[in-house]
Formats: sequence, structure tokens, C-alpha cells
Amino acid sequence: MFGGSGSGKTVLVSSFYGATQEPSFAKESLFHVIADDTGQGHRLRQIYLGMKNDAKTPPTNRFAAEPYKFTVKLKDSADAKTAKARAFDALRLVWHDYPGEWFEQEPSSETEATRRVDTFRSLLRSDVAMVLVDGQKLLDYAGDEGKYLKSLFGDLRDGLLRLKDELLDDGERLKEFPRVWIIALSKADLHPELHAHGFQDLLIQKAAGDVAALRDVVTDLVQFPEALSLGEDFLLLSSAKFEPERIEVTKRVGLDLILPVASILPLQRLVQWSQHFEVPRRLLDHFADNAEAIALVLVSAKSFRDVIGKIPKVGPLLASALPMLAQAAQLSRSKIEAVNATARAKHDNLAAVLSQFQLDLERGEEDGTFVKSNK
Repeated sequence: MFGGSGSGKTVLVSSFYGATQEPSFAKESLFHVIADDTGQGHRLRQIYLGMKNDAKTPPTNRFAAEPYKFTVKLKDSADAKTAKARAFDALRLVWHDYPGEWFEQEPSSETEATRRVDTFRSLLRSDVAMVLVDGQKLLDYAGDEGKYLKSLFGDLRDGLLRLKDELLDDGERLKEFPRVWIIALSKADLHPELHAHGFQDLLIQKAAGDVAALRDVVTDLVQFPEALSLGEDFLLLSSAKFEPERIEVTKRVGLDLILPVASILPLQRLVQWSQHFEVPRRLLDHFADNAEAIALVLVSAKSFRDVIGKIPKVGPLLASALPMLAQAAQLSRSKIEAVNATARAKHDNLAAVLSQFQLDLERGEEDGTFVKSNK
């Protein structure tokens, strides 16, 4: 997640995690969200409770580059046989927060410069990147939004250019790199009249050239740049509704799409690319972690091991699983709903959660929170 100082990155991750710790979520959800680092989880929840109970927001955490690691653990199934047949029992979410100041300012020392590169390398395995447009700054620059957006995308572009030589593998373009870049509006509660399509229109009208220039830089960093989405997906995000002396943490926008965007969207995009381009097999395994396992669940495979045993071992496993992934991505809304209902009835929590993620992405498009690329 890339965003300038004060753009709301820490508040977003705190609200995301804090909401999953509420008793109501624990009662209704089919999974638990667990902070891998207990102390880190306590800090995030402390921020969330400060907003909820005392209407306090955290101080700006300048130059922080802390990865937040969560395990999304499925609840135990009532059917032991179904639980035993699961392809996996948990998803792992790593939320990287990359400070905007590191793109806006030169490093103050060699140590800081090294830390920037090391931090950026640590997020190269991410499947999705988000560039935050600060909703407050859009208000501050009302009527002249292009000035702010030009600075935002220009700083990110120039920062990547400065890091380019240190990021490439002996001058070779990268296999692993975020392939899906979403432009997200933070503090969307400040723009209640703006839906995701309106946000997309604003970006295209005011900053199309700047987004294209950023895409050119990212293109030069990756192998097979045809498989790259940047400036094609748009998301509204709000950690709460902020009012004088009151913060309503239950009125969030877009945060329930974080898990679907992280787990399902890269797989859907991979299918789209494979249908339009001849994706080199040597790169497939670097496009989306564990895609084959999720694909098999989405098409209601009875047993991960049984299905895998029938797939010829030619090239990367993902190459063999692509037809299943394509089948899952092309399921109709009614079919996904049927899969979800059947999975819930059978207490197959894994299939229920992943099919629900598919439905959540569709709902996000319908309610104007999310615009998904059709390319």
C-alpha cells in the first residue's frame, strides 16, 4: 500500500483488523483473522478502540514501513470428513505499508537508503499493490485536483526510477512483482457523493498522463509486462465515518473487499491474461501464490490430492490448473451463489469462504465501491 503521510494507511489497517475482532464478526464469520505478531495485533486494536470509544485517531507515523502479517484461519467444520479433505486451512495476508515520504524526499543517510531498498524488495512478492489517493487532499485541491494527483503519481514514478538499478536482478527484469495495481481513494467518507466510477472518471480527466507515465516505469521493471494492470481498477476505502467528536467505526467502505482483492482478484486477472496472451510457463508460478490450490476449491473439487493426481506434471503446476481456474472465473453469479449455498449447507467452510469472496467482488461493483478492469 503506497500513500503519502497522513493518507490514512495506519487507520485503514487498524480498522480492517479491529473490525474482525468484534464479537459480532466472530459469531457470524466462517473464519478468524489472527495477527501473527500478538503485540502488533494489540497495537492495531488499541488504535481501533481509540477511534470507537474515544473518537481518537493515531498520530501520523512518518517513515514507518511495517509489514502487518495476518492468518485468516477457517473455523472448524462440523463434518470431520469435510475438514480433512480441505486443500488448506488458512490464507495468509501480508499488508505492506510503504511510506509516501520515501518517494517524496531523498534519504537522509546511507542506512536509510539501504532500508528503503530492503523494504521494497520485501514486498516484491505481493500480488496486489494499492496507490492511495488522499480524500482530504482532493478536497484541499478542489477545482485543481490535477496538481495534487500529478505530484502523487510523479513522486511514486520518480521514486521507482531511483530504485530501478538496485531492484533489478543483475540488470534483468523481475519475475516477481505486483501485477495488479489498484488506485484507491482513502477517506472516501469525505466524498459521499462519489462512487467508484466517478472516482475513475476524475482520475482519467485530471491525471491520465501521470498514471500512464507511472505504468511505463513499472513496465520497465517486469518480465512479460503484457500481464500488468495499472490504472484499470479503482476502489473506495474508508476506515470509518468521521464526525466532530464521533467516529462511527461500523460505517466502513471497501475494507471488506481487502481479502477478496488479495486472494481472488489476482487469479481472475491471470485467467484474463492467459486468454489474451501466451503467458510463458516459466513465469506462471510467479504471478499468484498458490493459485492452483484456490482454483481447485472454487470449482468444487472433491479432494485436492485426488485432482492433482490426475493432472500431468508438465511445466509449472499452475499451467496445468489454468483450465480449472478459467472455469472458476467464468462461473455465473447464480452458479457461484449455488456453490456458496451448498458449501454452507455441508459446512465446507473453505469453499464457502472463497465463493463468498467471489460474490463480494461482484457486490462491490454493483454498489459502486469497486471498478474492475475488463481487459
